Amino acid sequence: MSSQNPSRPSPMQTVETKPFWEASARGELLYGSCSACGEKHYYPRARCPYCLSDQVTWLAASGRGTIYSYSAVPRGNPPYVSAYVMLEEGVAVFTNIVECDPGDLSIGLAVELVFEKSRDGQPVAVFRPAS
Repeated sequence: MSSQNPSRPSPMQTVETKPFWEASARGELLYGSCSACGEKHYYPRARCPYCLSDQVTWLAASGRGTIYSYSAVPRGNPPYVSAYVMLEEGVAVFTNIVECDPGDLSIGLAVELVFEKSRDGQPVAVFRPAS
């Protein structure tokens, strides 16, 4: 797990997202899978964004993926990289890429899941270049 990032806002937790954040605390990244339409989705929600069914189950991601798209802000305070990572499971995750030189990143680069603690200590899923 990465060190605490005091500039990372604490995520807003709701009854709907509680299982997601509990899994993050255990070092797992969950995504939703709809039993009604078969679509997978990410960010935690109780209803499928494709068909609005409430037949959503949580599945654990492998933690491996590739960079689909990214934007580096090297002069940010602190510098950061925002990215879409395509998980092996076929789900796109909007996240940050950490522990890297932004100049070394590229579309298709393999990345792996790590967690970074927010201001209040809640682990948040981020990715780093795969070792």
